[in-house]
Amino acid sequence: MIRSRENEKLKLVRKLHDRRWREKLGLFVAEGEDLVDAARAAGVEPEDLLIAGENVDPALLAEVSSLGHPPRVVGVFRTSDLPRGPLPDVGLALWRVGDPGNVGTLVRAADALGPAFVALSSGSADPTGPKALRASMGSLFRVPVIPFDEAPGRRIALVAHGGVMPSELDLSGPTTFVLGAEREGLPGEVLATCEERLTIPLADAAESLNVATAGAIALYERTRRASHTVSSRPS
Repeated sequence: MIRSRENEKLKLVRKLHDRRWREKLGLFVAEGEDLVDAARAAGVEPEDLLIAGENVDPALLAEVSSLGHPPRVVGVFRTSDLPRGPLPDVGLALWRVGDPGNVGTLVRAADALGPAFVALSSGSADPTGPKALRASMGSLFRVPVIPFDEAPGRRIALVAHGGVMPSELDLSGPTTFVLGAEREGLPGEVLATCEERLTIPLADAAESLNVATAGAIALYERTRRASHTVSSRPS
């Protein structure tokens, strides 16, 4: 039973709340039974598991938690154990999306409306960070996450204005939807790498959509059309 704040396992959990340590050590923390169970269901086993009342004092585990309500279970996982491929035919490429809640929500959307991958540029939030991991609801253990430049297929930029409507665009074949941060959007050099520009129609008074909402709608439209195509084929 761990009863000291100076225990090395507890020190490691504290360190892994910092992105620099996660990147240096190739480790991250999943807090809570739901995330640990999701990892194991996906075949990803923890390097270490701290369980309140079993191998660590509950008060000490609560001290190193990032959650408002301390978890009963904290797992330490290797980043290299997360899925990397084979990649599905559709994915989301995120350019400097720095909000961890949006990154985690888009990973969750890729899981629910895919299968799809997520590609991240530099400057994007770390999907293994506490907030992003919680927002993904465990989908990170099932969704391949790759570097932005490695996203395959035809690239379709989602832009707030000036793009074609979803109904006017062919969404078949390998496709990557490219999304930027909500304020800055996509810079010219990124738009230049995209074959098409897509705009989701909005009510007249609305300016734009949250990036996570836009990505989910794009994935849903692609999935909806694919399902319709399959159901329309003669048996």
